[in-house]
Amino acid sequence: MTANARRIPLLDLTAQHAAIREEVMAAAACVIESQRFILGEDVARLEAAVAQYCGARFAVGCASGSDALYLAMLALDIGPGDEVLTAPYTFFATAGEIARLGARPVFADIDPGTFNIDPRKVVEALDRHPRIKAIIPVHLFGACADMDPILEAARERGIAVIEDAAQAIGAEYKGRRAGSMGDAGCFSFFPSKNLGGWGDGGMVTTSREDLAEKIRALRVHGARRKYCHDWVGVNSRLDTLQAAVLLVKMKRLDVWTAGRERHARMYRDMIAARGVPVRTPSVPDYCTRHVWNQFVIRCEKRDEARALLEERGVGTEIYYPVPLHLQKCFEYLGYREGDFPASEECARQALALPVYAELADSDLEYVVDCLAAMGTSG
Repeated sequence: MTANARRIPLLDLTAQHAAIREEVMAAAACVIESQRFILGEDVARLEAAVAQYCGARFAVGCASGSDALYLAMLALDIGPGDEVLTAPYTFFATAGEIARLGARPVFADIDPGTFNIDPRKVVEALDRHPRIKAIIPVHLFGACADMDPILEAARERGIAVIEDAAQAIGAEYKGRRAGSMGDAGCFSFFPSKNLGGWGDGGMVTTSREDLAEKIRALRVHGARRKYCHDWVGVNSRLDTLQAAVLLVKMKRLDVWTAGRERHARMYRDMIAARGVPVRTPSVPDYCTRHVWNQFVIRCEKRDEARALLEERGVGTEIYYPVPLHLQKCFEYLGYREGDFPASEECARQALALPVYAELADSDLEYVVDCLAAMGTSG
């Protein structure tokens, strides 16, 4: 970084914390005073709030977004011999939790404009793989996948749909909230998420009472009554302290999301107006609310662009440099380079820019100035 450059981190949680410090510290202190750290009252309150916010009947807190995926699949009896369809361009946990259950990940390519799974590729994969038991569409970077054709294909075959909404709380598809459309929706409260805690945390939403009841049991070793186990579950509970923090933050979530939406519009407008040769994300008409967990551009000289932005004090990240079908641990699936060209292209070109609500307009202008000055070709 140059000596006199300003610093704009990819995410600045200290700025967010400064605005809520007194309230969130008081909420944490109440939990400490109560000494009820596991599944306390705040967890139930957060579950009710998230269910209502997402348009689902039920929500069940758990230890992480990864565990949310695991618990949802476990509740649907997915295991050895089953196949589960998802995208190869996503965070590792989406496919990792499939494999952890002994099932086999099957991939379908993405639409490179939206970064989300392509429904046409979903149908093709379903026709080739009759053992698929569930589809996990990922609402990547804060935008819902094109759900109606995916839901229709699943209904026709009698298979489940689990929304990976880890990055998409509050996102909408044709007015329906992420986490309300499939059999289950899975959320993460990792600190970098739009609604982030002070550590790991997750949530499963569903409107199926049978699934909600089973997931509640599975998160405490499969017990519906203490020491009486109907299933072999896991220990995956949302800490009361995390729930207390998230309840404070949730009151401000829509305001923070509006800030992200505004900044994404500014980026798109400034990049277009200045003719900066990078590709900005597509926002189709069905995406009635994009919550912009990340603002990801694509440019052919991505690594060069990242190095130059870093030199000028702008934080960036690469989501995700190696698509899942090319990860060493999934070599046994038999996929090869070239099998999913859109995912592979995005892995080579994608670069996330700062978009959080606390950014100043001048910060965004500076980022675009840096991109324009470096002559990035896209």
